[in-house]
Amino acid sequence: MRLISFINAILVVAALFLLIFERDALFAFAGRGEAAPDAANASESAADPTSEQQAIGVVALRSVAREIDSALTLRGQTKANRQVEVLAETSSTVISEPKRKGAFVEAGDLLCELDPSTRPASLAEARAARLEAESRIPEAEARLEEAHALVAEAQINLTAAQRLSETGFGSETRRISSEAVMRSAEAGVKTAEAGLEATRAGIEAAIAEVEAAQREIDRLTIEAPFRGLLESDTAELGSLMQPGSLCATVIQLDPIKLVGFVPEVDVNKIVVGSEATAQLVTGLQVTGRVTFLSRSADETTRTFEVEITVPNPELTIRDGQTADIRISAEGTKAHLLPQSALTLNNEGQVGVRTVGAGNIVEFMPIKLLRDTAEGVWVGGLPETTDIIVVGQEFVTQGVMVNPTFREHTQ
Repeated sequence: MRLISFINAILVVAALFLLIFERDALFAFAGRGEAAPDAANASESAADPTSEQQAIGVVALRSVAREIDSALTLRGQTKANRQVEVLAETSSTVISEPKRKGAFVEAGDLLCELDPSTRPASLAEARAARLEAESRIPEAEARLEEAHALVAEAQINLTAAQRLSETGFGSETRRISSEAVMRSAEAGVKTAEAGLEATRAGIEAAIAEVEAAQREIDRLTIEAPFRGLLESDTAELGSLMQPGSLCATVIQLDPIKLVGFVPEVDVNKIVVGSEATAQLVTGLQVTGRVTFLSRSADETTRTFEVEITVPNPELTIRDGQTADIRISAEGTKAHLLPQSALTLNNEGQVGVRTVGAGNIVEFMPIKLLRDTAEGVWVGGLPETTDIIVVGQEFVTQGVMVNPTFREHTQ
């Protein structure tokens, strides 16, 4: 029994080998008993290997490249053009009624007013000190003029004493005394000049005190930095504000920004100033222009931030909404093909099989540009190409086919 099973296994293996690896020889052997074909027909077939009888029937599409807008599609979100947390810069209590969030404010509108307390008195005191310092200027200038006059008088006396001493009519003691008076007068000039500079410095210090007191009073009025909406209530009446305490949050939504991230392979396709469109999740279609393209990639995603500025006069676009963004890029020529026409070669490249010269099959790699409901837009093909759309999986490069052409609409 074992011997019979072993023989059966050998026969099965031999039959499979003949069917798979020696199929042509097996079929030729099986056909020997049939009538031999006409010698002339056999010789004609051997001489013309590309005859109609050997061609495989396929359906092909004669595609002509068309100009398309190679727009980049990004996923992003809306972002307020400006958002500022308006903070207090001094300590005091709020004496103004609060404004509620959602209220519209213009640049310079009052948001929070603080109790002035003793600050006006401090300002008045600083102004008085400045006036007092300014009043000392004439006195200091008079002292300087007097010191210069004393120097001039001492110079005259010294000159006279030196001449008398040289001619023998004056004593040496008088000359030395005149020189001492001269030095004293010169020292008086320097003292007067120092006094004048000190008086001027006192005026500058007094002016600085006035400006500081005025600045402190100005900090009591907290105003909107720009035109926008209140995202939060302003500080409540009677609440104590410290430096850094939040008065209100103001956002600007007109214009508004759309923020997305571009892969590094596509970043050179975007130019600042290019037109862009977007569709929000609400269905709203908006149009704007690229106003910013990052020069530095995100360390995690290796993508580049891009911003599109969009007008929003009716404030219908809110901050943080999801948007599908399309940025216009330079147009290119492409072919619109059914997805089923795409295939792979032995190296794993994506491409299409085409009908070449003499109806010989060729494989051409392609570049996927855009996927739409009508089909896929591909690039990398000649201007006019006969693309096999039915039967491409049953032929290989170099095989002859008998193509039947169809229109795009079929």
